[in-house]
Amino acid sequence: MLNTLLDQIEIFHIMGTALDSTNTMKLDFSPNNKTLETIDLGNTDAFNTYVFGILEQSSKTYGIGGYFEHRAIYRRSEVFATNEEDFRDIHLGIDIWAKAGHPVFAPIDGNVHSFKNNVGFGNYGPTIILEHHIEGKSFYSLYGHLALSDLENLEVGQKIGKGELFCHLGPFPENGDWPPHLHFQLMWDMMGMVGDFPGVCSQRDMDKFQKICPDPNILIGFK
Repeated sequence: MLNTLLDQIEIFHIMGTALDSTNTMKLDFSPNNKTLETIDLGNTDAFNTYVFGILEQSSKTYGIGGYFEHRAIYRRSEVFATNEEDFRDIHLGIDIWAKAGHPVFAPIDGNVHSFKNNVGFGNYGPTIILEHHIEGKSFYSLYGHLALSDLENLEVGQKIGKGELFCHLGPFPENGDWPPHLHFQLMWDMMGMVGDFPGVCSQRDMDKFQKICPDPNILIGFK
């Protein structure tokens, strides 16, 4: 459905430039990446060194990936802790890893639905959610792990035009204490939430969230 809605719309590059194999590489944070077992993921500086070491070695500016990826990195934080069968380790968005301070642009026109500093180790940190309306349909886009200053002077309902620079990748620890990256996610339904929305789910809830959260790559266009 979202493909059809966006067919006639020119989309602005969310990081200000096209993301492709010349400047971007996929990063694997699934249990298949055994290197993760050798890293103290609870130490954000060590985690940061790992992520940006890979990018530097590959001469890439951006790392990308994660839509519905089964991830091995969430045990670093109690934010995701539940009973084992409900442990939230399925990633609902796409992460774009880049240096702190990197600008983020609105891919299409929208309005500020809500914003919040979701504090806590491993949480989103500063978060902005935009609401979009196309041909009578509404959906939402979430931008997490931002700079705290991005929340200053924002107002609910504020128009954010396509191509507008409206936020930046935040540094740790203010970004939820992660290596700098953008968590970008789409939702058909906010489920009554304001300034926040689950970015990961349990395997038990995958079917539910696949219906709510379409693939964000439709607005990123990574090839």
